[in-house]
Amino acid sequence: MNFSFEEPLVFLLLFLYPICNRFCKAKFEAIFFPRSDRLKKISKKRSTWLNIVKFLIFFLLITSLASPVIEDEVVIQNDKGYEISLILDASGSMSENHKFDIVKEIVKDFIKHRKHDKIALTIFGDFAYVAIPLTYDKDSILNLLQRVDVGVAGYRATALYDALFLSTKLFKNSKSKNKIAILLTDGMDNASSVPLEVAINTAKKFKIRVYTIGIGQRGDYNPYVLEKIAKETGAKFFEANSAQRLKEIYDEIDKLEKSEIKANKYVKKRYLFMYPLSLALLLMMVLLAKKRSF
Repeated sequence: MNFSFEEPLVFLLLFLYPICNRFCKAKFEAIFFPRSDRLKKISKKRSTWLNIVKFLIFFLLITSLASPVIEDEVVIQNDKGYEISLILDASGSMSENHKFDIVKEIVKDFIKHRKHDKIALTIFGDFAYVAIPLTYDKDSILNLLQRVDVGVAGYRATALYDALFLSTKLFKNSKSKNKIAILLTDGMDNASSVPLEVAINTAKKFKIRVYTIGIGQRGDYNPYVLEKIAKETGAKFFEANSAQRLKEIYDEIDKLEKSEIKANKYVKKRYLFMYPLSLALLLMMVLLAKKRSF
């Protein structure tokens, strides 16, 4: 929402007021009384008041002529963005070196950049669950992500394949041409009931590109499994051993999978000239009424 004047140069006319006030005075017949100091004081007070009201009327008329408006930009989207499933490891090992807190902050920043996309959130540890299905409501995702902590899905195990399989099911009825998942873990699967091949084939069936991210040291996670998932689904595998590298990875995925949104923009204008104009007319009526009373 922006407030502006369509014709701001009109305010230059304000400089005419002191000029006209000095050189364009009306001439009236006057009767002079001797020793009329008191009458002069009364006249001076009346003159000051009248000048203030006249200037205010002139200013309001100029303001009205400058056409004050409030502009609201309305954006109507033509094309849909991506559908993105974020799959986060929340097992006990993610509490080491505050890894999960760092991941949350980086993921929140990623979500804020994906303004036109549907996003879902899946959490896994001992078991996997869909925290939020695909939605445009970024605030809900960010609020929930703020509250999610290590151990919310169990501490001891890592159900990575179950999380991938469960996440792919979110796209079952999707008609989007752009479907991706970003799977982040610092561990190896040791609790899934769904085989790796089944999870990968389900992702391929729904044409989901699964980007995988291993964080920490190579001995913590299985790079060959994560690379297999990414390669077979047409995506990429990344390794991150620092917060900076992890931030760079999410930025890279953001650039690789950029939404091409076409939008129509309309500017809705609300004209406000009638308010200063009405006030100016009201003051004119008051001024005329006062003049008649003198």
